[in-house]
Amino acid sequence: MRVFLALVFLAIFALGDFKGLTPQILQDKIDKNIVLIDIRTPPEWKELGIVPTSKKIMFFDEKGKYDVQGWLNEFSKYVKDKNQAFVLICRSGNRTSLVGEFLSKQMGYKNVFHLQDGIKSWIKENRKIQKN
Repeated sequence: MRVFLALVFLAIFALGDFKGLTPQILQDKIDKNIVLIDIRTPPEWKELGIVPTSKKIMFFDEKGKYDVQGWLNEFSKYVKDKNQAFVLICRSGNRTSLVGEFLSKQMGYKNVFHLQDGIKSWIKENRKIQKN
């Protein structure tokens, strides 16, 4: 319950500690092997595809439910310490704003990025996607 309240608080009072990236800047970071975490749902991955090299770790399910500890367990397989840079991706940037604030403010991650306007901005620029 405490984690849920923290997420709600962050959604209302987000201070923007983490950084948004344009598709061009994201491509530059991909070229330098940054970890990408796509937090959308499986139907969204199937519908729109994913940015190549993304790790698919759903945060909120189709009903808005989530398992913070389960997600963090999977996330920690790719992001090994709190100083490692990583990028969160969702459909339009709303979910990554919430999760990014949680990771930076409550969990202490220092280099949290997200794709501004989500995968929609990536697709809008006709950038490569991977379909499964």
